Amino acid sequence: MKTAIYPGSFDPITKGHLDVLKRAADIFDKVILVVSVNVNKKNFLSTEEKIRLIQESCKDIENVEVDSFDGLTIEYAKKRNANVLIRGLRAVSDFEYEMQLSQANSALCSDIHTVFLITKPKYNFISSGTVREIAQMRGDVSKFVPPPVAKFLEEKYTKG
Repeated sequence: MKTAIYPGSFDPITKGHLDVLKRAADIFDKVILVVSVNVNKKNFLSTEEKIRLIQESCKDIENVEVDSFDGLTIEYAKKRNANVLIRGLRAVSDFEYEMQLSQANSALCSDIHTVFLITKPKYNFISSGTVREIAQMRGDVSKFVPPPVAKFLEEKYTKG
């Protein structure tokens, strides 16, 4: 069974993330989407909120599991017996950072490979940062995020 790890902050998950996740789920037997926990990073959503929203957003994808971790992704992958890391690319500008990350991971464990999946063009401009900014200004983010996330953000910023 081929298991892939799709790591990220997903703060919040976007339609672009889901596009990559769905395609990874078509390729691999199991995909574990893992929310990275970084105590040094100021998060928009709590880890619990991220996990709940991701689970609601991908409930129809049978071979996807959602988890969180604190530490090196490569160590998490070893612990879960996964040999592939999924990384999404939106633009050429993403590639340099992702290539360096992939090479560092390969140096740490050459048995775990990185697979790059490019988002569909209609999603390549969407970033979690853009979504956060629009939501905080009480704008409509429904074009950029799955329905559970749009509903949560609308409630958070119209009632808050």
